[in-house]
Amino acid sequence: MDLEKPDTLPLALPEGRFTGLSGFTALIRQSFSVAAAQGWREIIVCDPDFGDWPLGERAVIQSLNDWSMTGRKFTMLAKTYDEILRKHARFVTWRRTWAHIVECRANASTAADEMPSALLGPGWVFERLDAQRCTGVGGSEVARRVALRERINERLLKSSPSFPATTLGL
Repeated sequence: MDLEKPDTLPLALPEGRFTGLSGFTALIRQSFSVAAAQGWREIIVCDPDFGDWPLGERAVIQSLNDWSMTGRKFTMLAKTYDEILRKHARFVTWRRTWAHIVECRANASTAADEMPSALLGPGWVFERLDAQRCTGVGGSEVARRVALRERINERLLKSSPSFPATTLGL
């Protein structure tokens, strides 16, 4: 199966380990595509800076556009959003357009190596366990989803609003 081409993506997400940056980015593309196809009501993403996520790619933005509609919620948690602003112009534009369903929060006090790199959907999650080797695991097991959700919720409670859709100035 070729995860690099959006037209060949399955409607089910893989269970088990992934390895390498190309596998990681393909999994992100596939996750957003499946979220759109299945109509997920909520997506939560977390990463220290989202620098190596493919958020600026046309295919990812198209999947997010297809997913976006009334009643949806997209939550982002990062230590900093500097890399998104620098590398992912399309995503910044998408975030501005869909500001009413996108909540961006920052937890600057958490060390980067303690911030999960993960995506949570309603019935499936993935987490990058080793950022340098880009290895991790994805799955739909309830225990995995609950444990990751609790860890991210802890960081969300200590976070503050960040990455505004517009910058107001005088």
